[in-house]
Amino acid sequence: MSPGIIVLVSAVGLGVVLSVLKSRFDGRFRGTRAVRVAGEKEAVDDTTSAADPADRVSATDLGTGLGDRATMLQFSSAFCAPCRATRRTLVEVEAMVPGVKHVELDAESHLELVRRLDIMRTPTVLVLDATGAVVTRASGQPRKADVIAALGTAVDAASH
Repeated sequence: MSPGIIVLVSAVGLGVVLSVLKSRFDGRFRGTRAVRVAGEKEAVDDTTSAADPADRVSATDLGTGLGDRATMLQFSSAFCAPCRATRRTLVEVEAMVPGVKHVELDAESHLELVRRLDIMRTPTVLVLDATGAVVTRASGQPRKADVIAALGTAVDAASH
């Protein structure tokens, strides 16, 4: 077997593996943490630690108010096609779930917040509880069902 064929087969194999990994993790919410209910100590699952003050977003950071029950914070960029599709999905979910607000920020215009929240790519969606604490995040374009499921933790805690 010639070295050229070995390199070609290796490159194709690596491409397939990377494609499968990207499709498996792209747009999936991760790092969900339990939300504090009034009068309880904060419960934390095994995937993350307790909310760090750096992981809290205020109305001042957003330039608008937070949702009564939860906020879906989307970081986008100007020429990002998945950002437009994500916006449509989040607007639909906002209309379906009372007390939930969608806020979209241009990542380039909010670099300090991008750095503080460790945003590495667009679109990135953060689900915030009613106090502005980050409950979970997804990098890439999430599916509507995944967004609704991710909101469950923040919305359920706000209703108690």
